[in-house]
Amino acid sequence: MRRASFQELNCSVAQTLEVVGDWWSLLVVRDVFFGVTRFDDIQRRLGIARNTLTDRLDWLCEHGVLTRVPYGDSGGRFEYRLTDKGRDLQPVLLAMVAWGDKWGATADNPPLAPSDVSGDPVELRIVNARTGRRVPADKVRMLPTSGATDPNMVPPGRTYNRAARRTRSSPSASSRG
Repeated sequence: MRRASFQELNCSVAQTLEVVGDWWSLLVVRDVFFGVTRFDDIQRRLGIARNTLTDRLDWLCEHGVLTRVPYGDSGGRFEYRLTDKGRDLQPVLLAMVAWGDKWGATADNPPLAPSDVSGDPVELRIVNARTGRRVPADKVRMLPTSGATDPNMVPPGRTYNRAARRTRSSPSASSRG
């Protein structure tokens, strides 16, 4: 089922991939975001083997991304709903949509247009958490925090300014990964 485990890597990207790092898992999460919550409907839409879907749903429930909710009279049927942890994957999916529409097979004819409830387009932005101002992608840095215990999982040595070092040691910065 799973190729390799990243559980022991002290890396935020690796920890995300540990839970949703195979293509079926994110496609299942995408469909649940779309409101497709029942096993047979997910299976039919994705064309995924039933045993593979069962494995992915079990994995996503075990890791708190989805939760099973019984429906029907038999008590043996479930629908799958996103937890808060699962809903927090929305920016990941939106980033993948944007990347696929720019660089993938959908670049010439994007199949989806992310929008708000009024139909206005939405986009992801990288902003400074303190000021709210947009930060260009080439100005974003990944600063090691006190949680960075493996030097191989952080960017190679760079010279950071004093403000960056202060941010690195702040409690709110160190709680993010």
